Amino acid sequence: MKIIKPLDRIPLGGKTVFLAGSIEMGTAENWQNKVEKLLEDTDWIILNPRRDDWDSSWEQSIENREFYEQVNWELRGLEMSDMAIMYFAPGTKSPISLLEFGLLAGSEPGKLLVVCPEGFWRKGNVDIVCERYFIKQFNTIEMAVERLGEM
Repeated sequence: MKIIKPLDRIPLGGKTVFLAGSIEMGTAENWQNKVEKLLEDTDWIILNPRRDDWDSSWEQSIENREFYEQVNWELRGLEMSDMAIMYFAPGTKSPISLLEFGLLAGSEPGKLLVVCPEGFWRKGNVDIVCERYFIKQFNTIEMAVERLGEM
């Protein structure tokens, strides 16, 4: 397993999985760390957007270079990855995750694995989109990672 974080170069080749979903610093658990531990003995390349040096004072504007580079890194990662695990944490709003979910919903079949437990405020919407676009849903992060291991 290899972990790639912003703004490291996203490698070509190898099996890549993008960890999309709730971050909301201080609200969502660090579920990405859990996935990294579950995949540590595999050959997956993990694209983890949770930036170690994130500065919440950065203006979320196209003119802000740091913010611009982060968002473009994430979009590139979503596009280039072989797979994506998307986790919607209960108790979060996760508007960017919902945006990314919409971007990936129509992607190649099987690319997106979704975990949306009870307690996520828009679970009904997520469930309906998953049903409509034949996106596989899982009850836990562990179950989604187990599915990834079968691939």
